[in-house]
Amino acid sequence: MIKKLLTYLAIPVIFIWLLITSFKASRWKPDNANELLSDFSWLNDWPKWLDIPLMKWINDWFKFFNEEYGIYFEIVNNFLLGAILSLKKFLVFLPWPLVIALVVAIVFFSSGRKVGTTVFVGICTFFIGFLHPKFWDKAIETTSIMLIGILICVLFGIPLGIIMSRSRKVRNAILPVLDLMQTIPSFCYLIPGIMLFGLGAVPAIIATVIYAIPPLVRLTDLGIRLVDIEVIEAAEAFGASRRQKLLGVQLPLALPNIMQGINQCTMMALAMVVIASMIGTRGLGDEVLLGLQQLNVGKATEAGLAIVLLAIVLDRITQAYGEKIQDRNRPLDKFNEKAKMKKAAKKQVTKESTKDGMEAAVKTN
Repeated sequence: MIKKLLTYLAIPVIFIWLLITSFKASRWKPDNANELLSDFSWLNDWPKWLDIPLMKWINDWFKFFNEEYGIYFEIVNNFLLGAILSLKKFLVFLPWPLVIALVVAIVFFSSGRKVGTTVFVGICTFFIGFLHPKFWDKAIETTSIMLIGILICVLFGIPLGIIMSRSRKVRNAILPVLDLMQTIPSFCYLIPGIMLFGLGAVPAIIATVIYAIPPLVRLTDLGIRLVDIEVIEAAEAFGASRRQKLLGVQLPLALPNIMQGINQCTMMALAMVVIASMIGTRGLGDEVLLGLQQLNVGKATEAGLAIVLLAIVLDRITQAYGEKIQDRNRPLDKFNEKAKMKKAAKKQVTKESTKDGMEAAVKTN
């Protein structure tokens, strides 16, 4: 009750403070209150003095942040740039037939040895370079940036989803932030990245992580919360600790949802990497941008098809592994259903025996 009262009191206080702040910060404010009472033109058009100086606050904050902690951003920039260059050199060093063979092998084993999916992904991978020879190296550059971004999303997104699933307060605090991250236009994420890291691949990775991590966090939280409570109770009955329940029960059963989150994260990361070509990020995206600038429809279409093929390859890899996990968990689902049926039957038998005992006692009396 007290928390609600404080919340209701805080809202008007904050609103009044914002009004006073905007009035004081405005250069167009009237000299005195008599001008407002004598001239009511400010009721027709929005008054210039009623303007929150949000832009100034954000710019001042970024300037302070960059001046005070710029060395740490430089360390992060050098680390990520080194990781991208190392991964790119490794993938470029490999012969293209070997890369296709590795992709085919990954899909074959992750999909549970489905030949149709494997052949389809292999053909899509081949056609990326078959559309134009330079698209192969461009696709490797795009893939390198994506893999680094997805790895960061996994390292931070899954633990954050686990924390959300364990605490309602944490979930209520993080969900609005995730909603905001998914609502803001993707172009806006490039601006703080440029201010902190400059142009190039590193701000593209930062923007990719911010844009692509919310689905992974949400689906990890959802997958853990959807684990059957009876399975958790069975693990507790065998003396499992909290860590053992998480690693041995909850995460394995939530893995299909987590893989779906990684799949969504991958698709959003690919979309963001293409948009990031506007700030100098090399890859397939800059070919699309160059085709649009030159009004070369054929060039833009070719690059767009290469991006679609790359998206299909990445989507099939993550989807195939998720379907394999779902097939593996189906016997456990059947076992849980049988356990529930046995438990319900046992309750019914207990209820009937209790009822018969009561009737026998009544007859005896």
